[in-house]
Amino acid sequence: MTTVEASGVAAPAWRGGFGRLWSAAVVSRFGDALRTAALPLIAVRLTDDPLVIASVTACGYVPWLLFGLLGGAVADRVDQRRAMWAVDTVRGALVASFALAVGLGHASIPLLFVLAFSLTTLQTLFDNASTALLPSLVDPEALGSANARLMTGQQLAGGLLASPFVPLLLAAGAAVPFAADAATYLLAAALVASLRIRAPERAPRPAGSTLRAEMADGLRALWRDRPLRAICAATLLCNIGMGALIATVVLHVTRWLHTGNAGYAAVMTAYSAGSLAGGFVAQRIANRVGRVRALLLCVGVQTSSLVLIGTVRQLAALIVGMALLGALGMVWNVNQVTLMQQRSEPSMVGRIAAAFRTASTSGAPLGALLGGAVAQVYGLNGPALFAAVLFALAGTALIPALTPDVPVVEPDDGATTAHVTP
Repeated sequence: MTTVEASGVAAPAWRGGFGRLWSAAVVSRFGDALRTAALPLIAVRLTDDPLVIASVTACGYVPWLLFGLLGGAVADRVDQRRAMWAVDTVRGALVASFALAVGLGHASIPLLFVLAFSLTTLQTLFDNASTALLPSLVDPEALGSANARLMTGQQLAGGLLASPFVPLLLAAGAAVPFAADAATYLLAAALVASLRIRAPERAPRPAGSTLRAEMADGLRALWRDRPLRAICAATLLCNIGMGALIATVVLHVTRWLHTGNAGYAAVMTAYSAGSLAGGFVAQRIANRVGRVRALLLCVGVQTSSLVLIGTVRQLAALIVGMALLGALGMVWNVNQVTLMQQRSEPSMVGRIAAAFRTASTSGAPLGALLGGAVAQVYGLNGPALFAAVLFALAGTALIPALTPDVPVVEPDDGATTAHVTP
């Protein structure tokens, strides 16, 4: 079902499947934020080696590079609803086991590695299945608004609401945030399992078809679609830039601006608040200028924001710049995901999403390393200016996406496939 807001934007009805999926996503993100905040605190109790502590975070990226394409291929083979609740049930059991280990005093660095790696490996299937499932829950004209509401709700839960709870839960015991995360996974699994939708009918797979071949199909489909290929390249460049900035922003705040922990908290709050604002306007901007032009608008404003951050040595400039980065980053994410869903044949959404995520996600860890090197050689404001150059290049990479393109796969049964005109 679809409703029309006073602004004229088509929106998904909260009743039924979308409301439950939204609730599951928001509850799960709230628990993830609790765990993400608590995990480094556990790590620093176990070791004072910066490389080891950083390696725990790196374990959250590696599975996307190793298994991202596989997760997409599996998501296109199975009932996505069942895959999602099964994955969340397993993740809930894993985090509950870790909470028990922490409570009994058996936490260790190897156990942190295993937990981070396992949760992200399972996430590769969950995220791709979720991206593929959403178009079957909402009408096509409400897809952009549905993505905006999902991402805004997750940002609100993970970026703002969870933060005040972390010190309270940690005061009750080091294991409590992990136990709470496990409970949110299980609640999310129950919500997804309660969805009453029919699994989409899929054409029989060719005889001898393998997961490897199907993963290759996803890569080829992404490469052949000119707008999606251009957007993927632009997203990779932006992720490298943001990886460089986020990895060094604490140094920018505390050593270049000399504003201490309070300044850092203000900057991160501004970024989260900007992200929320972006979620509210993402679909309206797309309705006014088109989705691809909305992406061009994003990189233009974000490039200017990064130049502001890197040249004006004032906390206010950093706060304004980070708020704009958060807002336009959310606008980018909503429209990028919606374009990918609209341009992909239903049976290919999981694989194309996986190919897109795997290619673009690789930019974040690379950017973090480059950001550290740039800060060391060119100064602590260098990463912001380095990111500005990458965002400007991303705008150039988007130009081919302005040309209308054909569907990824021509339908062979007379069905229509959505075209997206920038």
